[in-house]
Amino acid sequence: MSNMPNTELVNFEALANEPDMARRNELARNVATLFSLTSEKCSDEQIEVYDSVLVRLSDMVEMQARAFIAGRLASLRRAPEGTIRRLADDDIEVARPVLEQSTVLRDTDLVEIALKRGEDHKVAIAAREILSEMVTDVLVESGSTAVHRTVARNGGASLSARGVLGLIQSSGLDEDLQMALADRQDLDERAVSTLAALASERVRMRLLETSTSEGGEVPRAARVAAQKLSNEFWLGRYDFETAIGRVYALARGPGLDEDTLVRFAEEDRFPEAVATFAMIGDIGIEEAKHWMVRTDTDPFLIVAKASELALSTVEKLLNMGPWRYRLQAEDRARILDRYKGIKPQSARLLLSQWHGRVA
Repeated sequence: MSNMPNTELVNFEALANEPDMARRNELARNVATLFSLTSEKCSDEQIEVYDSVLVRLSDMVEMQARAFIAGRLASLRRAPEGTIRRLADDDIEVARPVLEQSTVLRDTDLVEIALKRGEDHKVAIAAREILSEMVTDVLVESGSTAVHRTVARNGGASLSARGVLGLIQSSGLDEDLQMALADRQDLDERAVSTLAALASERVRMRLLETSTSEGGEVPRAARVAAQKLSNEFWLGRYDFETAIGRVYALARGPGLDEDTLVRFAEEDRFPEAVATFAMIGDIGIEEAKHWMVRTDTDPFLIVAKASELALSTVEKLLNMGPWRYRLQAEDRARILDRYKGIKPQSARLLLSQWHGRVA
């Protein structure tokens, strides 16, 4: 007797006995299309059903059908996680749109795929709208010239000092890579000097133009920089609805505590961390969302101190989600020093005043 699961969407027992691959492919396309049209209205339970079905279907259909599924799901904010990870680790014809576009993939997913897969996968990752230093470091260290050029041209890719140095050292006689680096707006004076020392004359002229120009001379970089200053840009990348449902389920079951918050931070599950922080801190979800994305972190620090969160927990939260991109190391050090100086009683009093409550 078969133990294959049946769902309201697919009878897998019957499908496994279906000899016509074209019918399997058609079914997979139909399920992916249906989900893509209804994802914003799906409940958490419905998304889980779709996820289970699409993962199983992806293992039963041809590459063209998997590529179709990937194309339908790649840009969805509420795409099913298991399916997205499955497709991202597929052949590049399937994986490319997911690696380039899906906001469901976390940095740990991207690093794992970059280390496991070939250059085409790395190039696709390097083309993402936003990349953290954690990911670009891996791409620079393990990638080819094509990967390096793609990273350097990506205005949304954050580069560590190590990453910048790695790209400069790799540029050698590669004028295209040197020019891409010269066009970046985030190189410090030391990096510019290092690049100029080995660059071609044309690249040196470009560096001079960039350093003396008054207007925003790299339109795409300027656009990305402006986006990264917007709280709404960051908040729009995350599926808070599903995350809130998960956290509420935990609250009704085993409960929420600081360990739960730490786990979400370590897994870089920003929306779950926001919902947990809101419940622990007794504040609204909308407040928590905005206070955990803005670069003025004082409201977040007040709630954290009123909840008596450990300094190590606050540090983990400052290194996840949008703050991973928006805060520099010196910013985090300053914020942690500020947190140490806040008294829990003062924080609780201030929080009560914000809520209009009597302390």
